[in-house]
Amino acid sequence: MSRLRYLTAGESHGPGLTAVLDGCPAGLAVDPGTIDAELRRRQSGYGRGERQSIEQDSVRVLGGVRHGRTTGAPVSLFVANRDAANWGDALAVEAPEGQSASEPVVVPRPGHADLGGALLYGLDDIRDVIERASARETAAKVACGAVAKRLLGELGCTVASHVVAIGPVSAATGMSLDDVERVEASPVRCRDADAGRLMMTAIDGAQEAGDTLGGVVEVLAFGYPPGVGTYVQGDLRLRSRLAAVVLSVPAIVGVDFGLGFGAASLPGSCVHDPITHEAGSGYGRESNRAGGIEGGMSTGQTLILKAAMKPISTLREPLGSVEMGTHRPVKSRFERSDVCAVPAVGIVLEAVVALALADAALERFGGATVAELTAAAQAFRLRIRER
Repeated sequence: MSRLRYLTAGESHGPGLTAVLDGCPAGLAVDPGTIDAELRRRQSGYGRGERQSIEQDSVRVLGGVRHGRTTGAPVSLFVANRDAANWGDALAVEAPEGQSASEPVVVPRPGHADLGGALLYGLDDIRDVIERASARETAAKVACGAVAKRLLGELGCTVASHVVAIGPVSAATGMSLDDVERVEASPVRCRDADAGRLMMTAIDGAQEAGDTLGGVVEVLAFGYPPGVGTYVQGDLRLRSRLAAVVLSVPAIVGVDFGLGFGAASLPGSCVHDPITHEAGSGYGRESNRAGGIEGGMSTGQTLILKAAMKPISTLREPLGSVEMGTHRPVKSRFERSDVCAVPAVGIVLEAVVALALADAALERFGGATVAELTAAAQAFRLRIRER
């Protein structure tokens, strides 16, 4: 059963986004400034649209934190949409008197949730789908993820990411904590400066052509405790849980772990990690081709996964569509968007991975307080060193 869970609510251009994070143990230091820093990271990156300069996200902590520490109650977070005032009554809770200034949206955009959502809920106005399916919701995920990162920090774990591909340009995978500063200084969050410049050139080319680009982000969790997860049920395996949350992020179309798809073309002798044992430190591995997870459980090595993001579906040179109701062939509509959001999606991926890892650790070690959680994790680490 999930111990750390969250729900989000709100629309892309509504008053704001609300998130409720339930199950966070008491005694965790929470600083709104730290959450704001994660929100700023999400808004950064080469290829982002004009909205990022409008919003300048910041969080209001509405509950679950007192005098800088969690109380054990649900943590309530609110991120205002500063652009909401520009939308008049388009998203008003009460029906406007007379004729609404908002024209109904009746042309679904290819690659979006527009058509499926309209058919699912029997809508004549696709605006309802656009507003909730928007990647704007990921700001709430990042706010919750900032708290989860802080909790993982108590266990000695740090979650980081870097871009390893944008469009046709690729960079080397693998990074260490020493690379974090270099990655954050890159406009495309790539630790390879030469590849980063080529990525920016590719983004510029896509912008000129009215097109968009996707890419690949690698996410790593350093220092995550061993023995988290299980092999007894498929949906409780650590990889299953991580894959589910990664694929919950808009535009993510694939995920792999360790060698990933590369393992399919290699012999077993080049895929599996030989086991070692040293007095005082216990069991280990000679390599980390599995990406820190073996048999559904964490090994204590760095967790490594990669996620593939498709190109953003909203194009300045729109694809063909059909007007709902009349079925008349038309060009798709353009809703303000980015050219490339791969650098930013890394921060969202860090958030959902941190939330899943914190949830799994709480399930494994328990504890109503942070002190109880960390003590249980440390006791397990000591026990397995002695075996």
